[in-house]
Amino acid sequence: MPLKRGRHHDRPSRDLELNPVFSREPVRVPRHALPEGEMEPETAYQLVHDELMLDGNARLNLATFVSTWAEPQALRLMAECAEKNMIDKDEYPQTAELETRCVNMLARLWNAPDAHRAVGCSTTGSSEAAMLGGLALKRRWQHRRGADAKPARPNLVMGINVQICWEKFADYFDVEARYVPMEGDRYHLSPEAAVELCDENTIGVVAVLGSTFDGSYEPVAELAAALDALQERTGLDIPIHVDGASGAMIAPFLDPELVWDFRLPRVASINTSGHKFGLVMPGVGWALWRDEQALPDDLVFHVNYLGGDMPTFALNFSRPGAQVVAQYYNFLRLGFDGYRRVQQTCRDVATRLAAEIAKLGPFELITDGSQTPVFAFRVRDGIDAFSVFDVSAALRERGWLVPAYTFPKNRTDLAVLRIVARNGFSHDLADLLLADLRRVLDRLGHQDGPQRSAEDAGGFAHGAETKNPRHPGRE
Repeated sequence: MPLKRGRHHDRPSRDLELNPVFSREPVRVPRHALPEGEMEPETAYQLVHDELMLDGNARLNLATFVSTWAEPQALRLMAECAEKNMIDKDEYPQTAELETRCVNMLARLWNAPDAHRAVGCSTTGSSEAAMLGGLALKRRWQHRRGADAKPARPNLVMGINVQICWEKFADYFDVEARYVPMEGDRYHLSPEAAVELCDENTIGVVAVLGSTFDGSYEPVAELAAALDALQERTGLDIPIHVDGASGAMIAPFLDPELVWDFRLPRVASINTSGHKFGLVMPGVGWALWRDEQALPDDLVFHVNYLGGDMPTFALNFSRPGAQVVAQYYNFLRLGFDGYRRVQQTCRDVATRLAAEIAKLGPFELITDGSQTPVFAFRVRDGIDAFSVFDVSAALRERGWLVPAYTFPKNRTDLAVLRIVARNGFSHDLADLLLADLRRVLDRLGHQDGPQRSAEDAGGFAHGAETKNPRHPGRE
């Protein structure tokens, strides 16, 4: 959540005024203080509605992984459940039952050893789910060491391409983050480099199935094999958590031969975003563990809430049940074949659009959308008239939100544009984007040189909250 540090002096400070058509009397209310009195609901609605026109069109936001389209029936169910508190399982037992069914469905989808005994929960999003996975890894490490062990700081190994929630986890929960850097054309973790960073205080290794930088899958099976070999040499038994925020809802349907999930005994836990390629409106995520041993029981709180025992493992407490209901609706409505068809369409749009952009001439593909339906591309060497930041700004004039950003340490020289092909971004919309891209290239090609850089791009360049400028953002 953005942290506000006082008033922004470059924003208007005068009172809000209502269009006189909506009221006989002048209506003025302060921007930054509670009004002294009440107003009619339609008056309040109109004031808020008019300001929100300045937001971008969510359907044209190609920066976000988050769903921007849902069927009317799903939206109707969400509206019917808006007042239901997900945490209150005694009062809303059927909503809790639907959550359990979703966990069981995901356990089967990810090949858990015993789906009937699946351990998992819904969360506010995959960032919370990732943190829960990290906490379980840390607690298991503490149990392995025992109460009498000498003080030591735990560490977590991951690629520098991880989403910022992992940096937050390490910072908030006192875990040393050990990053595998990018090298050359390798834009994510390598098993060999990850193993070199592991020691007796490593709580786990994070593998990302669908990097936010370029959409690529990390090699989970190869990583597991490298950690198996490490255990044979040293006795160190280091688990894997798979951050499948996007890819865990793609690979089971489109890449069934890819072994990345609970089929690998070393994979202890997996998280995903229901509100990304799970096709639900924000926000819902899911965290699953391969069995009860993977989630230490002393992390689970048993709360006597409104007359019943309620085991919970969460960073949040009260939260809406609407998104969980919508997730169950989508699972029921689409089934395996429906999800496969939707995700294949997303991938088809991504790969076709990537190929067409490559044909334009000025661009070079970093990825082509053939894994997660996401691809990144750069301005070719020798093209000196414009930068990726110029292209991003020019497309925004037509309403397209296409992020431009630089890669992290060791590859900060690489600046790219990234496109996420979500459900609802159709072949027709892709053609419209391509036509607009051709138009802006004709104009930008006549510049004397790049007009914008990473510093000019502002927060839009990364599309989500950041602690430092290396992240393109998950959302």
